[in-house]
Parts: sequence; C-alpha cells; structure tokens
Amino acid sequence: MARVCYSCGKIPAVGNNVSHANNRTRRRWLPNLQRVRVIEDGTVKRVRVCSRCIKAGKIQKAP
Repeated sequence: MARVCYSCGKIPAVGNNVSHANNRTRRRWLPNLQRVRVIEDGTVKRVRVCSRCIKAGKIQKAP
C-alpha cells in the first residue's frame, strides 16, 4: 500500500519519457506524499498523505 494517499487514494501516474530521437521508455510520476500524524476515531496514527490534501485541510493533524 506504499505510495498511496491515505485521504484521496492518489496513486502514481504512468507514462513515457520521450527523447529527442522519439524513443520511449516507461516512467512513473509519484505523488508528493508526506508522513503525517493524524487523529482518527480518537486515536493517533501515522499515515502517508499527499501535499494537496494537507493544504486543503482534509485531515486533522495530531498535536
């Protein structure tokens, strides 16, 4: 379950690197995940959350 946002479920995007010679190799764009302490159901747990969810306030950080 690594590299998945706990809040929105965002996962790595897949595509190609394209060189000037138009050669293509597979690559992945990883989401900007941060390990954050979150309060959920009265307990504190450490989860991976993307920076967009942190900025939007979709999670409640533990003090």
